[in-house]
Amino acid sequence: MALQETFEEQGNWLFKRRSYFPIIILTVGILWYIFLLHNHEVSVHKWWVNLLFLCVGFLGLGIRIFTIGFTPAGTSGRNTDKGQVAEQLNTSGIYAMVRHPLYLGNFFMWLAPVLIISDMWFILFFCAFYWIYYERIMFAEEQFLRKKFGQTYLDWANKTPAFFPKFSQYKKANLNFSLKNVLKREYSGFFGMIFIMTMLRMIGFAVTTEQFYLDKPWIIIFSVAFVIFALLKMLKKFTKVLNVEGR
Repeated sequence: MALQETFEEQGNWLFKRRSYFPIIILTVGILWYIFLLHNHEVSVHKWWVNLLFLCVGFLGLGIRIFTIGFTPAGTSGRNTDKGQVAEQLNTSGIYAMVRHPLYLGNFFMWLAPVLIISDMWFILFFCAFYWIYYERIMFAEEQFLRKKFGQTYLDWANKTPAFFPKFSQYKKANLNFSLKNVLKREYSGFFGMIFIMTMLRMIGFAVTTEQFYLDKPWIIIFSVAFVIFALLKMLKKFTKVLNVEGR
């Protein structure tokens, strides 16, 4: 099989199983963090340092919010576990600057807890693993879009970077920003990031002090995030408040 078909097949396979990526990174990260703590190669940061790392994650969340807030239903940004789905090609808004903004946002959201481990080798491992993993997925997505939209896709792809935004190319989105669509889709990712960072912080204290402990500022951060998560989850499950036609 030619490399092009191989990459596409691998990308489609990884796409359907992309939920496993967090599990792999989280498992390896926790084990490595415990090892480093036991060997006194790293220590638990002050709470405000972890808050700075959380800001890196919020950068990624912001990218996703900016993407999803302007994204209509049935575009290249809306795929399913069954495979690629795209009724139209999204080339305005953030998609005028970068072809895969959601994966760019995901990168920063995952980089936040990785920074807590504070080991350069693990950070490099994460970056390399993320790129190899998602490069195949991006390749498969682009093959699908190329076959479906032909020259229209090629014209857009030839001038739009895959992963590193070209800000000078920004073009106003065709739709207005939908906060409801963002709240409906992003609450779980928001809470998941804070939950993982909180868990790593608790592990850090457990290994270094041999007791269950979480400092007050981070308890507040986690509690606020949990309340937001719970409220939005209930609104989505039991009401239609967050539903937006065409999104």
